Amino acid sequence: MIPFRPRSTPARRRLIFALLVLTVLITVGTVGFHFLERLGWIESWYFATATLTTVGYGDIVPLTYYGKLFTIFYMLAGVGTVLYVLTLLAQTMIQSDIIESIGLRLKKKEMQKLKDHYIVCGAGRVGRRIIGNLQKENLPFVIIERDEKKLEQYRGENLHLIVSDATSEKNLRLAGAENAKGLASCLPDDASNVYVVLSARDLNRDLHIVARAVEEEAEPKLIRAGANRVVAPTIIGSQSMARSLLRPAIADFMESIVAENLELVFQEIGIGEHSRYADQKLKDTDLSSKLNLMVVAIRRKEGEMLFQPSADTKIRGGDLLIVIGKAADGQRLAQSVNEI
Repeated sequence: MIPFRPRSTPARRRLIFALLVLTVLITVGTVGFHFLERLGWIESWYFATATLTTVGYGDIVPLTYYGKLFTIFYMLAGVGTVLYVLTLLAQTMIQSDIIESIGLRLKKKEMQKLKDHYIVCGAGRVGRRIIGNLQKENLPFVIIERDEKKLEQYRGENLHLIVSDATSEKNLRLAGAENAKGLASCLPDDASNVYVVLSARDLNRDLHIVARAVEEEAEPKLIRAGANRVVAPTIIGSQSMARSLLRPAIADFMESIVAENLELVFQEIGIGEHSRYADQKLKDTDLSSKLNLMVVAIRRKEGEMLFQPSADTKIRGGDLLIVIGKAADGQRLAQSVNEI
């Protein structure tokens, strides 16, 4: 459960190089003793290892003149290398443990400070699109993904990454699920998504949870587990294909709205109890005249949804307005909607 690599790349390279040198020395020693002392390969290997580790020759010693000369140079080169390898190995392990401990502690403190953030469980094809939208809107979020390769593209971006299992309640706590605003469970199998939803809902009763359903039959299970919304990419994809086939003009219109490179977007705007729009009729507001926004639906606080509300429809505190228009106009409304 570490959001970063436990060992630095330079330290790993030095350690690999030292181990490679040690392997070469043992190989050279084995070959040298085999031909100079006329020993078998196992005895030569044992002789080379005994020399490098300085345990001494209690049962076998170099007998030939050239064997003794070779042993002298071999000990001078080998003992220093062995000490260097052992020192570097100990240093690397100790440093990595210290860095890991300090880094994990800092990450925990940073995540504990997060509030009203989002958690993305899974950084696969679906998760990456969600992460891209969160980055585009500059919203705080935490990614939980067990496959470190899927997080490579996010390293160096100062993001909150947890390289571990999203189904673990401990990891959800580390990601700040108790104080989060929303969670997206995008794992590749339905059983894992159900488990994430159950754990997250238990940690935060007010958390808005969106879950991915791989199979259509999983949707009711995810709802019962506590998901507010369930999205099945295969079903949505098939519906989109059917719409493109049967009603291409409508499909073009829908694609122009959801296209990320266009300014026209849907936005939801919450109306506070003391908002300047509370208790006003739509025709008396500046939503259309000044902000050029069209209200396509209103969701009441009780959950009732009003589609295509008339000009005489009164806006109430606690309502959620679904508007369509340019992104900049929607941002202006979001910033001023609850001003008194």
